[in-house]
Amino acid sequence: MKTCLLAVLALVSGLGTAQAQLAGPAQLLGPWHATEGPSWDPAGYLYYVSHDRISRWDLRHPPETFRLGAGRPGSSLVDPQRRLLVCESGARRITRIERDGSTTVLADRFEGKRFNSPNDLALDSHGRIYFTDPRYGSRAGVEMLSPSGRLIEGVYRIDAPGRVTRIINGEVEKPNGILVSPDDRYLYIADDNVDTVGGARKIWRFDLRSDGSIDPRSRWLLFDWGTDRGPDGFKMDRAGRFYVAAGVDRPIPPAQTSLKYKSGIYVISPEGKLLQFVAVGTTVQNCAFGGPDLRTLYVTAAGTLWSIPASTPGVISAQPLSP
Repeated sequence: MKTCLLAVLALVSGLGTAQAQLAGPAQLLGPWHATEGPSWDPAGYLYYVSHDRISRWDLRHPPETFRLGAGRPGSSLVDPQRRLLVCESGARRITRIERDGSTTVLADRFEGKRFNSPNDLALDSHGRIYFTDPRYGSRAGVEMLSPSGRLIEGVYRIDAPGRVTRIINGEVEKPNGILVSPDDRYLYIADDNVDTVGGARKIWRFDLRSDGSIDPRSRWLLFDWGTDRGPDGFKMDRAGRFYVAAGVDRPIPPAQTSLKYKSGIYVISPEGKLLQFVAVGTTVQNCAFGGPDLRTLYVTAAGTLWSIPASTPGVISAQPLSP
């Protein structure tokens, strides 16, 4: 037990250099610029969101405003056709910004009820969209209630505009980040019930069936952050390792009582072993691989934007269009 503890401490402190996948972080933008939702367009653009704005940056010139009045977006994702998918948390819907600049509403209700606050989204190889729908903070105006009045914080799949299926209801406490494995075999969910004493701060893996549903009995724990702030957004590299934005830099009682897991990026093996931790200066929200070789991890953290060089390329949903 003592040997295992020393090994973990060495990794967390950055001494596990043999397995290091990330170098040190560099801050690209200061406060109030990037609160969430980084995503990479192979055309050479990094998207990120802040308040009611979606920004786009080619990393050579100053960032530009791509869309204002974006429904207080929580995340973004570039699809294989290089259209931008957006979780509009404030507007409580999922939209797609087409290449001509028009907006398509993909989902804004399920069974006639408005969503809570769509948080994060992912794609499978068939183009199906999966998204999480938690509610943090006030529950005023929520409509996703069971017949008994229980708040439903679910995970949904969009097969086409307006065609929505709930695939998780109760198997996780508060779904946040989401990821589909490149082979469509697994669905990973960040379960971060951070405001509740004893709430989950974990990443779960579910078997993903060919029809886009999950096997509830297959739930398997990848990693647990205990009583600290748990996982928010996360991504995967080509070796199957996970890069998770998680942790906290100060206790927030009564629900967050420890500083065992500091704020930063956690690199976790496919088997659930902590390989490396890279501290980022403030509370991290999300991350995305990008750059010409996909060897840069971009991180949003309390309004700031950071870049971290990676030794292994990441996996992204978008690919260049065929000529």
